[in-house]
Amino acid sequence: MSTAATHLRTIALHWADLADAAGAPSQIGAFGLGLRGYLARLDQADAEQVEYERLQAAYLRSLERDPIQLGDRPVPVRLHILDTMRVIEAALVACADDIAHATQRAPITAPSARRTATAPYASQRDADIAAADRRRREQLALADQRDPRRWRYTGRRTASYAALWLLARVERAPGPCRRLTEAEERRIGTVAAGAAERLERALDIAAQRRTLEQPHECGGLIDVHGGEGRVPVAHCTGCGRVWAEGGVIAA
Repeated sequence: MSTAATHLRTIALHWADLADAAGAPSQIGAFGLGLRGYLARLDQADAEQVEYERLQAAYLRSLERDPIQLGDRPVPVRLHILDTMRVIEAALVACADDIAHATQRAPITAPSARRTATAPYASQRDADIAAADRRRREQLALADQRDPRRWRYTGRRTASYAALWLLARVERAPGPCRRLTEAEERRIGTVAAGAAERLERALDIAAQRRTLEQPHECGGLIDVHGGEGRVPVAHCTGCGRVWAEGGVIAA
């Protein structure tokens, strides 16, 4: 399986998870922007959680006093997840639009009826044969227009559907499209890699490693490891010291 196909499968499989995460509580253990940023976020998150609970309690008390407030309540959403979803969906749909415009053949044209007044048939048998042939071609044209393998510029234009359609093109699946060129495959691969990276970072499902810009006092570089739901840990490549959110855990 190609790298592009792997990325597209990841997007299709985890798109629903990303949508669910938009309404889920923030995960403080995400990889973040480095260990210092992570540690600073812990205290900030605690303060925000206290303030959120205070405001939520006041809001619930106001609902108890208001008898017209019935039905389901809207839940808080994580705006950065929604922003990630919009960026991914826009990129994949635009890529599918471009690839379909270049590779997808036009639908079969339905046949037009013969003007028998100016060009009559020689016999009823010829007319019946022509009518049967026209019905057959009309059915073929209609089936081609409704082919579910055909990318459409209106209607169902979601990130997961675009990922699956592009995956079919990458894997040479049959359909009303010619084979991709190398340049088109590279375009899909680039878009898929960027989209999958954003999705994995938002869901914290990929292992990550990053080197902080500021070196340690010993002069060594500080590598931060995390992701996949794990708490970030920093390691100095110079002196070997290791940090976590609780402070130094090894020296």
